[in-house]
Amino acid sequence: MILTLTVNPAIDRNITVDQLVFEDRAYILDTRESAGGRGINNSCVIHSFGGKSTAIATAGGETGARLKQLLGGCGFGVDTVEVQAPTRTNLNISDRQGLTIKLNEKGAAIGKDELKRIEEAVGKRLPEARWFMLCGSMPPGMPADFYARLIETSKALRVKTLLDTDGEALEAGLEAGPTVVAPNQQEAERLLNKALLTRAQFQEAAERIRLMGAQMVVLSLGSRGCVGSKEGLVVEAVPPRVDAVCPIGAGDALAASFVWAMRRNEDFADALRWGVAAGTASATLPGVSFASFEQTRAIYEQVQIREISR
Repeated sequence: MILTLTVNPAIDRNITVDQLVFEDRAYILDTRESAGGRGINNSCVIHSFGGKSTAIATAGGETGARLKQLLGGCGFGVDTVEVQAPTRTNLNISDRQGLTIKLNEKGAAIGKDELKRIEEAVGKRLPEARWFMLCGSMPPGMPADFYARLIETSKALRVKTLLDTDGEALEAGLEAGPTVVAPNQQEAERLLNKALLTRAQFQEAAERIRLMGAQMVVLSLGSRGCVGSKEGLVVEAVPPRVDAVCPIGAGDALAASFVWAMRRNEDFADALRWGVAAGTASATLPGVSFASFEQTRAIYEQVQIREISR
């Protein structure tokens, strides 16, 4: 089983418009709500690929009740931890040309007793997990080492971990030595305090991040694919050119399908190929949508792998 954790989930309001143009009106073509948050998204992808996943997420207030309702028919296991603060709401707007605006609420603070309940929920599920994905932002005021503590607990149980977060939580989590860390380009630039522009810089960044504590790094680069690093090897996974409609969630599809593939055969380069295929295929769909296994497999055949020995 692949366990996912989302401590700062959201109700995603996904709006598709005809065009996004500065100082001009746009007409809404479609609007829908979905349960959001990186861990929840990861469980959705793993489940659609035929994998077994359980998602742990917080839920509070009226929006938390709506989140649980949306998750009720998702098909995978869900453990919700009740918190006092209302679950946040995010707004995603995309047009038919692929231009996208994402507006996220930060979320509200979580109390010490609530943090303890989250750790207890994780502790109950960890013994049955092979992988644990710690995903997304943390609410304001949450201890920066919260993910790090859970990584250390997972290591004691020999559960592999993927860390997908930003800022201080990413720095502290790296020190705990996760199996994989999966930043996107912007998160890597903030971590390293350096702009990344060229292939050589992407490769160097992946190596530097690995040396900060992770066994493996998956550096997501959007339409350019990703760069992966493990001891002695750097791998580039380059996607085919596609017409992107909405890139929101593509990074989650990449991380989820990477873990799904690693769970199958432990082939790092092949897992990167599956990850880039899922992210690329998902970006061609409207709104926050995730490609099916068949849609991903069609792109998988076109992803190029370049291995660079170190």
